[in-house]
Amino acid sequence: MVATATRNRGMVVDCDIHNAVWPGALDPYLSARWRRHGELFGSRTHPGSFYPKGSPAAARHDSWPPSGRPPGGDLEFMRRQHLDPEGIEYGVLNCLGPAGTQLNADYASALCRATNEWQIAEWLEKEPRLRAGIAVPYEDAELAVEQIDRYADQPGFVQVLLIARTAEPLGRRKYWPIYEAAERHGLPVGVHFGGGARGVPVTASGWPSYYIEDHTDMAQAFQAHVVSLVCEGVFERYPGLRVVLIEGGFAWLPPLMWRLDKHWRRLRDEVPQLTRKPSEYIREHVWVTTQPIEEPHDPRDIRTVLEHLGGSERVMFSTDYPHWDYDDPDRAFRVRLPEEDRQRIFSRNAKDLYGLG
Repeated sequence: MVATATRNRGMVVDCDIHNAVWPGALDPYLSARWRRHGELFGSRTHPGSFYPKGSPAAARHDSWPPSGRPPGGDLEFMRRQHLDPEGIEYGVLNCLGPAGTQLNADYASALCRATNEWQIAEWLEKEPRLRAGIAVPYEDAELAVEQIDRYADQPGFVQVLLIARTAEPLGRRKYWPIYEAAERHGLPVGVHFGGGARGVPVTASGWPSYYIEDHTDMAQAFQAHVVSLVCEGVFERYPGLRVVLIEGGFAWLPPLMWRLDKHWRRLRDEVPQLTRKPSEYIREHVWVTTQPIEEPHDPRDIRTVLEHLGGSERVMFSTDYPHWDYDDPDRAFRVRLPEEDRQRIFSRNAKDLYGLG
């Protein structure tokens, strides 16, 4: 089925759609050894919070398919509710299953492979509009590289998927093999909101009291990763690496660049691996998605944010379907964008980055 845009805005590329693993979905893709492991011992992770409790799986009330599968777990329902009516030309699946967060690295690797095989069979081969991120056990770089090398040539996969709540800042050397493999295969690395971080608090000062704090504080994880990637020299070492910050907002990025540039001018002797201002690396190597877009009191300030980012070339549209804080393509921007910016954000930037169309 081909999507048909019913609105004047035209077709869009949605860079954040969540396909959900339903109970038993991965069993056909797991060996008997790992199926038995799951039955006997189950999942061992440090999961994050979900909200609201009245909407399990952090999903919209209307996103539960009649098939009984979880929201995002029924392709035909996703077509009817999202892909077709919203005019989605391409959609990038970011599967947030428990695979990558397992404490048992071998089980994590087995679950990631099963997740990737499941995505191919149940999603990518059945729906030509969909693409996906490769699930990897990101806390074990050697095992993660195995997944990247195995699936990078599968045309449905367009990025390597990591989660923001990692055990260490993403610039650390333990993650470098992942970046080498991604660069070698020409794949961006997507870093998505969430994760359990193996018990590491979302803030630098301990655990917050409320969900609203946890949800807001997640932007701190993204900021820490950006600073780490720059200061550890990752972009110098891997000049072809491209990083996508998914569901982390982006209005915080210009002041972060200003602050980092200021400190670099005073402390650059500590990081001789940096040959340019930190902001130059960020503008060249980092992309962001729109949901959840910051909404200033004066909507026109969004244009100012884009100006401080250096333009709209690194901003890509996303809905976060089927989650409760979903952004409708027709309501995502409360300010009229210049046509060039609109085309870039809603379609062209993602097509260029992911090689779509």
